[in-house]
Amino acid sequence: MNPLFRIEELKALIEKYTYEYYQLDSPSVSDEQFDKLMRELVELERQYPEYATPDSPTKKVGGALSEKFKKVVHSSQMLSLGNVFSADELRDFDKKIRKEVPHYSYVAELKIDGLSVSLKYENHHLVLGATRGDGTVGEDITNNVRVIRSVPFSIPTVEAIEVRGEIYMSKASFEQANEERTLQGEEPFKNPRNAASGSIRQLDSSLVKKRNLDVFVYYLMNKDLANTQKDALHLLQQYGFHTNPETRYCKDIEEVIDFISEMETRRKKLPYEIDGIVIKVNEFSLYEDIGFTSKYPKWAVAYKFPAEEVETVIEDIVFQIGRTGVVKPVANLKSVEISGSIVSRATLHNEDFCKDKDIRIKDHVIVRKAGEIIPEVVRVVQERRDGSQFPFEMIHYCPKCHSVLERRDGEADYYCLNPLCEAKHQEGLIHFASRDAYNIEGLGERIVTDLYNDDLIDTISDIFRLHEHRLALLEREGFGEKSVNNLLNAIDESKKNNLDKLLFGLGIRHVGAKTAKVLAQRFQCMEQLKKATEDELLLVEDIGEIIAKSVTRYFESEQNQKLIQELANFGCNMSWIGGATSTDAVFYAKTFVLTGTLPTYSREDATKLIEERGGKVSSSVSKKTDYILAGEQAGSKLTKGQELGITILSEEEFNRLMNGEK
Repeated sequence: MNPLFRIEELKALIEKYTYEYYQLDSPSVSDEQFDKLMRELVELERQYPEYATPDSPTKKVGGALSEKFKKVVHSSQMLSLGNVFSADELRDFDKKIRKEVPHYSYVAELKIDGLSVSLKYENHHLVLGATRGDGTVGEDITNNVRVIRSVPFSIPTVEAIEVRGEIYMSKASFEQANEERTLQGEEPFKNPRNAASGSIRQLDSSLVKKRNLDVFVYYLMNKDLANTQKDALHLLQQYGFHTNPETRYCKDIEEVIDFISEMETRRKKLPYEIDGIVIKVNEFSLYEDIGFTSKYPKWAVAYKFPAEEVETVIEDIVFQIGRTGVVKPVANLKSVEISGSIVSRATLHNEDFCKDKDIRIKDHVIVRKAGEIIPEVVRVVQERRDGSQFPFEMIHYCPKCHSVLERRDGEADYYCLNPLCEAKHQEGLIHFASRDAYNIEGLGERIVTDLYNDDLIDTISDIFRLHEHRLALLEREGFGEKSVNNLLNAIDESKKNNLDKLLFGLGIRHVGAKTAKVLAQRFQCMEQLKKATEDELLLVEDIGEIIAKSVTRYFESEQNQKLIQELANFGCNMSWIGGATSTDAVFYAKTFVLTGTLPTYSREDATKLIEERGGKVSSSVSKKTDYILAGEQAGSKLTKGQELGITILSEEEFNRLMNGEK
């Protein structure tokens, strides 16, 4: 298979599954299958760096945000963790640590299957509780956090701190909640993780209180209060937080591996669900030297337990179509319980996957998952065949528009190429309104689907015509005057979005969120971008031949040109707002590296200031680095910069330079 096509397929799948996990609380693949896809994408991007785009899921943290809660910008990014699946991979992780620092120890913590949360205290009192969200922006769930008994209202011994932890639902609370839901005729929760996530996103805090949620705190942001993770956990316990009593201090990686073996045998007896072990370097002073990737800290990793396997039956195979036209076979399974979750579907990927495994309707199959809902098919139980099975057959016509499907050379997938296919239109509308794209509050997937099915919207332009259908909206079930007004106001408000949001929302092939921002900053307005030639696009940093061809082809289409003109007529912003990119910008074409803790700026604040003034922030020091912005406890990056003769700036010197002073 052509590596580019596989990379694009993986990116689309991972984005879809991330949305399901974080936004819908209803993932359609197991954790293990998701991790497998992510690892494949990482490896392909390593082999073919020319195909690695800035918007790749490998560069992202977390997922989408709920539309129900106020957005909160985190004081520092809530990073996710890299995963390992074996003792050998843990030893490889340890070797990488040893290359950076000679002496260190570990703290091993249970990986709770719940929802990440940040808790902030000021003047001794809890002032903010926020979800991880996409890692940079989360949801304000303060009112709901206040009703969790293990979260202190106040901390008399310290004035201001921020801690991070995991909201979870115990097995006992999960069973009780499902008993109540069953008695009330409601669908039971599928597993404790989804129950916790769904509960904390309730708008009524009294309902949250009834769910008996709990929190384990595992991270202290104020590094001036402790020198090690072990000490920090002890301090958090003194402050009144719940810390996990199963946490283990380990002198080396072999002790970590022994602890993992112990917990694998004990995990089912725990009163809550865990899906692995988190391993962290104990000494905070070493974190800077060990470093970070754009997505993960290098000083920590998550070991994931092997997936549980069960046997069930494939009752039918159906086909689903995505926004790009890709058609996927999906197995409808005889419902089966795995680790407390009821599963009934599994994605079968493509024709080759089904034929390689000789998957048939009515087959008994072994499926597995790693703590989530929808499993993957591991293998067929051949000895259970009795002649009643039906061989898999790939369809050759789109299940929605009935157009002939095409399988391109070098690809495993079939595509519907009909530009008027309803399924593709619907998925495109959902994407346009989504948070990462045009971010229209109240216009989520369910609402878009309903409006599309009722012929109220058919194209992106129709979203901005919904004002003409106000009476029809008011007549819809669940739509009161307030909700309709909120939706229409949100549509009007979205017209102020920056140009990059529009470019990403349009769904130009190969143009993700970060690539859209690069294009918007470089060309400043839609008109200039429309006129750009392929050669001009290739001059833009991070824009390769594939993206350049895709962009020019998009704007060559009369249908696309008409859409853009309609959006402009509706008043949608067509220009890049803010962000200096001209050659007179104070940091134009300058590369910065940040190290240490600055007196007043967070790293995110400093990065934003640099980028707004035309500069770029890099994670590593090289001869191409122009400045190193250094704070307290600066590590090896400062040393390397001094060796290379790079200009070192304090925050005060940075401010003077930013203001044009010498």
